[in-house]
Amino acid sequence: MKKTIFTGAGVAIVTPMNPDGSVSYEVLRELINLQIADGTDAVVICGTTGESSTLTDEEHIELIHFAVKCAKGRVPVIAGAGSNDTAYAVHMSKAAKDAGADALLHVTPYYNKTSQAGLVRHFTAIADATDLPVILYNVPSRTGVNILPATYKELAKHPNIVATKEACSNVAQIAETMTLCGDDLDLYSGDDTLIVPLLSLGAKGVISVLSNVLPKATHDICRLFFEGNVEESLALQLRYFPLIKALFCDVNPIPVKEALNIMGQPCGSCRAPLCDLSSEQRTLLVGALRDAGVIQ
Repeated sequence: MKKTIFTGAGVAIVTPMNPDGSVSYEVLRELINLQIADGTDAVVICGTTGESSTLTDEEHIELIHFAVKCAKGRVPVIAGAGSNDTAYAVHMSKAAKDAGADALLHVTPYYNKTSQAGLVRHFTAIADATDLPVILYNVPSRTGVNILPATYKELAKHPNIVATKEACSNVAQIAETMTLCGDDLDLYSGDDTLIVPLLSLGAKGVISVLSNVLPKATHDICRLFFEGNVEESLALQLRYFPLIKALFCDVNPIPVKEALNIMGQPCGSCRAPLCDLSSEQRTLLVGALRDAGVIQ
């Protein structure tokens, strides 16, 4: 059995921006400390929600290093290092290790895509590059690539490939993956609407957008489930379901950054080509935050 990186709710943390579009490290420090104080079990830096695709290499590496310094070993820091270029993904994996990351998150190759055999070659090269544990990230809606269960079974043979963040939305496929891989691959939900369903399949937790807004509640959904209070866990999941939907009323992370701005945590706008919410979307988001008790 491989070592589990974390159990519970890991926040896919935003990258706060100053008005001039530069990274606001001061706000990021506050966000990380608030997350840990409210029970977040891991910090995922430079993922999709962290706008990794528009960060420079220097920003990307500095953000990982900064998050590690802020976390101070209180929770693991998982660094997004994925790319559709295998050589570049290997390079970023080594840089993330040098920056102090505890683990790596690697998305499937996007745009140029690849076959299932190509996925095995890609992720094996990444896993061979360092001794850090690797979490795969399967999100076909963004990448156009889907890791199939048989491919997971092959990848799970690698000692450094320890988990997957699953956002394929196909629960039957995920169940097949869990059946084939067993203890060789941990599962994290990559979809906040499916936390409890995937916990019921044996998931270790969630890598969450919702945690940016409600870290304690997201942590508690997992905690209650693991304690055997499944009804209470499900009740929390359903209570915040409308807010989860509102946080995806536009392309992630546009809504969640605006939610944090509304909550008084100045995270700024997203970098282009992502743009601000429409007035109708913002009204929907404010209503969902209010109904969830996040704002008055």
